[in-house]
Amino acid sequence: MNSKNTIRVAKASKSALVFLGCLMAAACAKQQTDSQMLASHDYRLRHPIVVTEEPETLDLPIGRNTRNLYGPIEGTISAFAVESRNKGNGAVEILVPSGGANEAAVHAVTPDIRQALHRGGLGRSQISTRTYSVQDASADAPIRLSYAKMKATAGECGAWPKNIGGGIGENTEYENFGCASQSNLAAIVDNPSDLLTPRASTPSDQNRRAVVIEKYRKGEVTASEYIEGVGAEIAD
Repeated sequence: MNSKNTIRVAKASKSALVFLGCLMAAACAKQQTDSQMLASHDYRLRHPIVVTEEPETLDLPIGRNTRNLYGPIEGTISAFAVESRNKGNGAVEILVPSGGANEAAVHAVTPDIRQALHRGGLGRSQISTRTYSVQDASADAPIRLSYAKMKATAGECGAWPKNIGGGIGENTEYENFGCASQSNLAAIVDNPSDLLTPRASTPSDQNRRAVVIEKYRKGEVTASEYIEGVGAEIAD
């Protein structure tokens, strides 16, 4: 092969490398674009679970002839107090109506409500009272109990702004995808604050720990006994 052919082959090889590099760069750029597109269409970003603090209320109907509380309604109030300690900050506000036909009854039963809240574990400093005005003087307005509760929500579902098939050449989900799952998770979580940070570890069982340590000192087996086949029998 002469020098001209060698130079010609060298130029051709260089051109092929440049062309191959351009193809690889284009493929990487497209791959990055697809990754960014998939990330931007993530259902957790489109339907995020938001943890907020909202009032939890309990309305108590009070008749104008009522002068004390008794029975199940007192248990309901005490349970509301327990719930305020487990799912809120333990501070309950009593909203007393003013200007209604049952105003005398409301003032008569308010001390009973405070006692029921005390039985639910609330201290005197955790219970406050304020009034709200009633427009209809002939109405028997309810007493409302309220505390601030952590709530998790994922917004409303059912948004269909675009075709469910998506755009041409896009490997993305439709707009409403994942909304129901996020909403269900927000509704069933026991404590919404668990979505923000894990709970602290609970204290260990001191009695069980003492038993295990004592067996360890004696050289005995510390694990529980397991008998093969127990609980796995099949009836004839």
